[in-house]
Amino acid sequence: METVAVDTAAQLANSDFSLFALFTRADMVVKLVMLGLIGASVWSWSIIIEKISTFRRINRACDAFEHVFWSGESVQEIQNTMANRPSSPMVRVFQAAMAEWGRLSAVKAQNLGFTPIQFIERSLTTAIAREMEKVEKRLLFLATVGAVAPFVGLFGTVWGIMNSFQAIAMTRDTNLAVVAPGIAEALFATGLGLLAAIPAVIAYNRFSQDIARLGARLDYFADDFANIVARQPKD
Repeated sequence: METVAVDTAAQLANSDFSLFALFTRADMVVKLVMLGLIGASVWSWSIIIEKISTFRRINRACDAFEHVFWSGESVQEIQNTMANRPSSPMVRVFQAAMAEWGRLSAVKAQNLGFTPIQFIERSLTTAIAREMEKVEKRLLFLATVGAVAPFVGLFGTVWGIMNSFQAIAMTRDTNLAVVAPGIAEALFATGLGLLAAIPAVIAYNRFSQDIARLGARLDYFADDFANIVARQPKD
């Protein structure tokens, strides 16, 4: 009995359990699962890095615009100042509202059943919705990876364990050296699934909060701008 245990330990020691070896020994189905999870993880990280950079840039641009907006200048002067500066969601919302305000000079808004401020508020709402759609782009992929990747990894694990049991049945040998490599390959698929899912879920939750803050910030700006326009109608 001790001899069998020693032989089993020797076989396990001679087996290569590196990540690359586990991948190369895996069944084709498990390999496809692993490759898919690795690809999803790489793409998720590219989105995460891009979104972090985007939100930092947006926050800096919004801070700079709000500093100019509340500097005491008229909205026409602010529009001229912003024309030569990099664009940002808040700047684009402001420019859309100013464009609508400019068009009202040639239109009798009251004849259409609305006051000028109602046209501007509609323009602000549309511009905000358009900007929020831009910043939300590709977040669905993170949510999908976070929800699906663990189950895809579990599928690879189940498939790999099934192959291990088939090996036991064919060799009629329950020796750990026969079973261990297949189980290790199977568990590797689960590990890759978690590796892809955990960062995606954390990033999705973080970016969802950032988007909610940006949306609230744009809504507050729209309300402030509408109040300014109501107190300072365009001639």
